[in-house]
Amino acid sequence: MKKQVLLLLSLLLLVACGGKKNAKVSGEGTLHDSAALVKPQYAKGFTVRYLENGVRLVDVEDPQKDEDKMPVSYQFALVEKGSDAEVPEGYTKVEVPVQRTIVMTMLQLSNFTALKAHDIVKGITGTKNLFNKDIRKRVKDGSIVKIGMEGNFDTELILAANPEVIFISPFKRGGYDAIKETGITLIPHLGYKELNPLGQAEWVKFVGLFIGKEKEANDLFKGIEQRYNEAKALAADAKPRPTVFSGEMHGGNWYAVGGKNFLAQLFRDAGADYVVKNEDTGGSNIEFEQMYAMAANADYWRILNSYPDTFSYDALKASEPRNDLFKAFREKHVIYCNMKQTAYYETTPVEPDVLLKDLLAIFHPELVEKDYKPKYYQLLK
Repeated sequence: MKKQVLLLLSLLLLVACGGKKNAKVSGEGTLHDSAALVKPQYAKGFTVRYLENGVRLVDVEDPQKDEDKMPVSYQFALVEKGSDAEVPEGYTKVEVPVQRTIVMTMLQLSNFTALKAHDIVKGITGTKNLFNKDIRKRVKDGSIVKIGMEGNFDTELILAANPEVIFISPFKRGGYDAIKETGITLIPHLGYKELNPLGQAEWVKFVGLFIGKEKEANDLFKGIEQRYNEAKALAADAKPRPTVFSGEMHGGNWYAVGGKNFLAQLFRDAGADYVVKNEDTGGSNIEFEQMYAMAANADYWRILNSYPDTFSYDALKASEPRNDLFKAFREKHVIYCNMKQTAYYETTPVEPDVLLKDLLAIFHPELVEKDYKPKYYQLLK
C-alpha cells in the first residue's frame, strides 16, 4: 500500500513539473503568465512593470529623449475589466482588453493588422494609399469611420465610433485638444521615433498589452527578431561595404535623414555605409550642392516616392537635371520603392526583417538565395 501511495505521489510530482511550460511567474510579488510578459528589448519608448495586484504599469516617453518636443512622459495602469484593483497615483487607469479604438497612422494600423485585430479598429484618419482590402471593406460598410486628418478631426465622428481609447502621435500636427475634451483616453504610440528597426517593430507588443494579445505579439516579434538578426549576421563581415545615400530634391531642397535615423541603421545592418555622418535622428532640408558633396561617388541611391506612373531614370533626371551627376545614377544603382504600388508604410513597421533582406540582396547579392524576390526595394530599371 505504501508503495502505491509513493508511486501516486511521484506521478503527481512529474505532472506538476511537466506543467511548468505554461507556468505563472512573478512580476513584483504576483503571478503572471510567462508567455504574456512584455519585456521590451529594443524599444526605448515604453516600459512595463507588473504589480502584485495584477495591474500592469506602462510608462511611455520619447525614445529619443527630446524634452523640448515631449517634456512629459505618459503613465497608464492597465487593469482587467471588472477588477477593483487600485492603481498608483499619477497613472491613468485603462480597462483591458480594449475592444474599440481609433488609430491615427499606418504604423499603428500595421500592429493591429499583424495581430489580426481589425475588429477592434473603429476609426482611422483616411484611406489614401491604403492597400489592405479588409480595412477598405470595413470603411465602405461603415464599421470603420474616417475621422479626418490630424489637425482637422471630426469630433462627432469620433464620438460616434465610441472608442475606449485613441492611439495618437503627439509629435505630429496635433489637433488633439478637441479630442481631449471628450474625455477619451489618448495613448501615444511612438514607434516611429525609435532609432532601431527592431525597436520600431517591438511596439506591436505595446498594442498587444492594450488589446489582450500579449502572447501573440511576443510570438510575432520573436520571429521578426530572429529573421532580422540572421540577415544582419550575414552582412556583418561582408566586404566591400558599399556607400549609399537617400532622398530627392523637392521644392528646391533635399530632405536627408540624419546619421542616427533608423534608416541609417538599416543600411548599416545590411552591410552598407550611409554617407550622412551627423548625429541627427530625424531629417533636414539641405541644398543640392551639400548632398552632392557627400554623395557624388556613392555606390547606391535609395528613393521612396509616390510617382503616379512608371518611375524611371528619365523621370529622375527630368525632376532635377543635375541628378545624372551622381555615380549611382550613371551606374544604374538606384534602389527604388513606389508607395503607390507597394503598401510600404502599411506593413514595413512590422517587417524590418524583409526590408533588411531586400537591401542585403542589393548590396551583397551573393549572401541571399538566387531566387530571392524582393517585396519593397529593388534596383530601378
